[in-house]
Amino acid sequence: MGAITADDKLLVHIPMPLPESFFAAAAQRFPQLRIHYEVAPVVNHRLMNSNELPDDVWDGVTMLCVMPPPSPERMKNVKFVQLASAGSDLWIGHEAYDNKDITFCCTSGAHSVQIAEWAIGAWLAHAHNFRTFMAQADQEDWDMRMNLSGTTTDSPGLRMGILGYGTIGRQVARLAHALGMEIYVQTSSPRSTPESKKLSEYHVPGTSDPDGLLPAKWFSGSGPEAINHFLSQDLDVVLLSLPMSPETKGCIGAEQFKILGKKKPFLINVARGPIVDTPALIEALETGLVRGAALDVTDPEPLPKGHPLWKAPNVFITPHISWQSSRLTERISNIILENLERWNKGEPLLNRVKR
Repeated sequence: MGAITADDKLLVHIPMPLPESFFAAAAQRFPQLRIHYEVAPVVNHRLMNSNELPDDVWDGVTMLCVMPPPSPERMKNVKFVQLASAGSDLWIGHEAYDNKDITFCCTSGAHSVQIAEWAIGAWLAHAHNFRTFMAQADQEDWDMRMNLSGTTTDSPGLRMGILGYGTIGRQVARLAHALGMEIYVQTSSPRSTPESKKLSEYHVPGTSDPDGLLPAKWFSGSGPEAINHFLSQDLDVVLLSLPMSPETKGCIGAEQFKILGKKKPFLINVARGPIVDTPALIEALETGLVRGAALDVTDPEPLPKGHPLWKAPNVFITPHISWQSSRLTERISNIILENLERWNKGEPLLNRVKR
């Protein structure tokens, strides 16, 4: 890290338009920094890769904020990568990601508010049978018998288990706690001291659980034994908000669903699809080992037409959109500006990725 100079160039190629205030602030604070910005179009359900940008765009690029990862050849002069996502799993195995001379930071915290609202909204829609009543309304059918049958559930006294307690998990915990739920969490490493429980990443002011005070119990460990122990804690709702890694891929499978089947919880996945074994999830839904599932991510993704997961009972699926918000780019641009300021001053960066 060091002072930003006229030799530095920032390339921004993401699918969301940044606010004009970002460019005005960057020009005022870093007049020496060259910025090339383009909105990345979506073609056939996939983002255009910045590799396809002309060579002159890439000429002199030293700082990068793009989705998805470009080829290593394009990054020969890059020293700083600001991810526009909370996770860095798409970069695992990439030559630049393995290069310790290149600094990576994520935008963890910019997505947490809207994803948490999606997660809790999906739970409430399931618990209060919204889909059934929406279908009835479409048919102009006034029928209250489902509610009278005792299928509606409210939240006080229920126990939510959260696998992964970063900015997303903490904001979900905040909302669930406000609904009266008891919060259990699982993280890969122990958090035995008040300092270790604190959140170090960016979070929207007035949100989250920055001091880690909400969990009634805090578990740790990343292997099957640790996860199985956590899932056996009589959980009513299970949230998956842990990062994707070789260790977490497929960590929720047939064995884990069998454990969950004792309480039959509601499963919410806002992490990554491959964390869950899809055939095992379908079987768990069909056999009632879980009462339902809300999935913003799937494996495979995009989920093709005709895939059996679409027809599984009590499942709600959206196409990886829980991160969307009219205020997302404002938060992302704030993180970029903050990190440019810290880079320029030689200070520790915000949301630095621990590889």
